[in-house]
Amino acid sequence: MPRELTETQAFLVLNALPNIGPISLNRLLVELGGDPRTVLTTPPRQLERVKGIGPAISGTIANWPEHFDLDRELERMARAHTDFITPRDNGYPRLLREIPDPPIGLYRKGRYAFDRPGIAIVGSRRTTLYGQSVAKKLGAELGQLGFCVVSGLARGIDTAAHEGALSVGGKTAAVLGCGIDIVYPPENLELYRRIETEGVILSEFPFGRRADRQSFPMRNRVVAGICEAVVVVESDINGGSMITARFAGEQGRLIYAVPGRIDQATSHGCHQLIRDGATLLTGVDDILSELNYLDGLRPAPIPAKDGEAPGATAAGTLTADEAEVMRCFAGGAILNLDAIAAQTGRAASELSATLMLLELRRLVAKRADGAFEART
Repeated sequence: MPRELTETQAFLVLNALPNIGPISLNRLLVELGGDPRTVLTTPPRQLERVKGIGPAISGTIANWPEHFDLDRELERMARAHTDFITPRDNGYPRLLREIPDPPIGLYRKGRYAFDRPGIAIVGSRRTTLYGQSVAKKLGAELGQLGFCVVSGLARGIDTAAHEGALSVGGKTAAVLGCGIDIVYPPENLELYRRIETEGVILSEFPFGRRADRQSFPMRNRVVAGICEAVVVVESDINGGSMITARFAGEQGRLIYAVPGRIDQATSHGCHQLIRDGATLLTGVDDILSELNYLDGLRPAPIPAKDGEAPGATAAGTLTADEAEVMRCFAGGAILNLDAIAAQTGRAASELSATLMLLELRRLVAKRADGAFEART
C-alpha cells in the first residue's frame, strides 16, 4: 500500500471499488478478520480462496489506487461537510446491520443518530394528488408521533413523505440512489438542504456516481433495511417501490399498502401487495397496533407547539379544507357528496380527496348508501 490508512479510510476505499458488491465485501471482511486494511493488503491469490472472489476482484483490490483517488474523495467530503460511517460507528442504523448484505459504509450529511424507530414511506414518482396528500399526512402523523420517516427523495410520494415529517418538526432520512453530492431531482434542492439540517441524508455511493438501474435497487434495500416497516402509498406493478417491498419481506420487515382506485394504474401495485399478504393501511393506528409500541417502547411524541392543546398530534390537527368539511357534519348530519359540495362551494373532485383523507384518519365514515357521517 502506498501509505498507512485508517480503518475508516480503508472502508471508504473498499466501498468505492468498482464491480465488487456488498455481499463479496462482507464475505471478505468476515474471512479476513474484519479489518478492511487487511483486505487491502492481502495478496490476490489468498483473496481468491474466499468464495466468490476471482482474479478480476482480487486484482481490483490489489491495485486499488488505480481505481479510486482517496485524497480527492476526502477533499470532496471535507468541502461538502460529509462524513463516512461504518457498521462500527454509533451513527450507523442499528437495523441495517442485520440485513444479509449491509453496506460496509454510508456517506452521511446531517447528524441524526437513528435513535428512534424508522418507518419508510415510498411510492410512485408519477403520483396522483390523492397519493401525495396521503403520503404527506402519514409523514406528518408518524413524525409527530416520534418516528423517523425514511424515503428516497424522489419526485412524488417520497417528496411528500419527507415534507410531511418536516412540517411538524419530525425527523426524516433520505437515502439516495446516487452520490451524496448529486441532488436528484434538481427541484428538490431546498428539500435536500432542509433534510440535511433537520434530519440526515445517506448514500453508499462515492461522489459523482450517477443513478442507474443498479444503484436504485441497492438504495431500496437500504431504505427497507433501516426501518421497522415499509408503507407503499402508490405504485404500479413494476414500480421501484415494489422492489423496496420485496426487500422488506426478505428482511422480515412489516409491509403496508394504501388502497386506491381500481382503475388507477398507480394503485395496481398496492392492490397486488395486499393480495400477496401486505397489511391494508387505513391510518397510522394500523402501524401502531401491529408494532405494539407500548409501555415505553413507543417513541416519544414531539411536544405540542404553542397554542396547541397538550398532547395534540398531527392526527388531531385539521387543515383549513378538512375543518370546513368537518363543520358540515355538525349536529350529527349525514350528507352525500352533492350536499357537502353545496355547503362548501367546492368541486366534488376536491371533496373526494379530502373525504378520503378524513376516512383514513377515522374522522369520517362512509355509509353503505354512499353518504358520509362524522365518527363520534
